[in-house]
Amino acid sequence: MASSEPEPGSGESASGGADHGRPPEPVPPGGPPPAQGPGPSSERPTAASGGADEVAALKARLAVLEATTPPHKREHHRWRTSGAVVLIVIASLLSMLSVMAVWTANFVGDTDRYVQTVAPLATEPDVQDAITNRVTTVVLDQIDVNALVKQLSDTAAQQGVPENLANLIGNLSGPIKSGLTDLVSSTVHKVVTSDQFATIWVDANRLIHSTLDKALTGKGGGTVKLENNQVSIDLAPVIAKVKTQLVDSGLSVASKIPDVHTNFVIFSSKDVGKIRTYFRLLEIMGNWLPILTVIVAAGGVFLAVNRRRALIGAAIGIAVAMLLIGVALTIFRAIYLDHLPPGANQAAAGTVYDTLIRFMRAGIRAVGAVAVVTAVGAFLIGPSKPAVAVRTACRRIIGSLRDALYSLGMKLGPVGPFVHRWKRWIGVAILLIGAVILATWSYPTWAVVLWITFFVALGFAIREFLDTGPEGDRGAPPARTGGPPPATA
Repeated sequence: MASSEPEPGSGESASGGADHGRPPEPVPPGGPPPAQGPGPSSERPTAASGGADEVAALKARLAVLEATTPPHKREHHRWRTSGAVVLIVIASLLSMLSVMAVWTANFVGDTDRYVQTVAPLATEPDVQDAITNRVTTVVLDQIDVNALVKQLSDTAAQQGVPENLANLIGNLSGPIKSGLTDLVSSTVHKVVTSDQFATIWVDANRLIHSTLDKALTGKGGGTVKLENNQVSIDLAPVIAKVKTQLVDSGLSVASKIPDVHTNFVIFSSKDVGKIRTYFRLLEIMGNWLPILTVIVAAGGVFLAVNRRRALIGAAIGIAVAMLLIGVALTIFRAIYLDHLPPGANQAAAGTVYDTLIRFMRAGIRAVGAVAVVTAVGAFLIGPSKPAVAVRTACRRIIGSLRDALYSLGMKLGPVGPFVHRWKRWIGVAILLIGAVILATWSYPTWAVVLWITFFVALGFAIREFLDTGPEGDRGAPPARTGGPPPATA
């Protein structure tokens, strides 16, 4: 006859199995006491200890994975990471040369671009003041004030003026020279600030650009060179215009001023011969070096184990390179002004320097803006909590707007399922269109980059808005009617 008591080792006990040999214990009024573990209450696991156990378990699992990873695979990953870092660093350095190469090709090889660069100098106050002083000095050097005063004194004596008064006129050379200086200076300034001078300036720069191109690139052979290693504007047309206006204002002695040629220096360097090779090389690489930079950077990203992080690193590297070249241009400006010859107008020289590198700085800002936008975009598609939070917030806002329009009766029909099916490829197309527009823009600025980024983001927002899921309008909330709103659970 089988015994009704459990056998030892059967797994049933007073706490774990059904004990049919004893009556049930009475339940206290407050309900059954909480179940207790096998140990004392002080040894119960808490939430903190549970979190620590999870972290310890994850670390142990990671250690197991690392231990089970074959050594040759770890070595392969290490080589890929090192190669990606090297390529990204090379691309960052090449980006600096690319900006300089593009500027050189446009500044030296493109006459219209060169004229567009230097044309604003004609309206710069510092440059106008420097040219006014230069032309005033040249004109006054052609007028013999002492001879003019003697002529006035002799004319007064011949007209019967008392001798004392004639001698007094002879002693007025200082005031006469001062007044003549003011007259010439005001006349020159009026000419320099006129529209005619702007036309003279542009035409003169267009004529000298071929000389600059041949001198810096060596295209014209060894006989082509800059005069005194300087690029300068001949101010003879300005002097001729001033001469005419002085005669018209009543200073007839100005008609005796001969044709005078004097120059206003735009570019000067003692090492034109030395830098000719570098200019020629940069001009040749102007169209190819940016493409090479992109290829090298793309190779570094493709080679990396974590390509998203590599893309962020490449973008940050190029942004830092643009910052460094911007700082270098500022430092070189100070060095350039410190080495000007004595008596040079530093304000005008600084303005000329800033104007010549204006488009280079614009290119630096544009490339830097592209790098920053790329880094931010690569970060936002990642798995980090801030990136997920941003994406979730955008989806909720767009979804709320779509639901509100659906409740007003909007229908998307087959558009929603189509966009949902091809959502990834639509995103690729939006990015490609933005990249093509940026690549084919003649001279993009940072503002152009930001506007293209805005429209790309707008395209992604529209894509998200049109994505109603595979069910389309059937999964949308019902349209709102004139009755009361539906009760909520």
